[in-house]
Amino acid sequence: MDKYKVGNIIFEWDDEKNKSNIEKHHISFENAANIFSDQERIEFYDDRFDEDRFYTIGKYNDILYVVYTCRYDNIRLISARKATFIERRLYFDRNL
Repeated sequence: MDKYKVGNIIFEWDDEKNKSNIEKHHISFENAANIFSDQERIEFYDDRFDEDRFYTIGKYNDILYVVYTCRYDNIRLISARKATFIERRLYFDRNL
């Protein structure tokens, strides 16, 4: 498990999942973590899982869609990809 810090927030993830995410989506979790610095990001809660999961859409070089959960005091990244057209629209329409 790797850890990365942005501001006061500590991020963690599974190294194999990060490698898989880079291969599939061309986005590392290190880069994805930086959207948490975006004060204009938007977040959604997903209650379909046994653990609390959140989706956030924010900007770091591009508009990204990141899935995460909270583990103790850390944020555990699950997935990161470029936002779809609809997700980008949500981000920009909300931040007009």
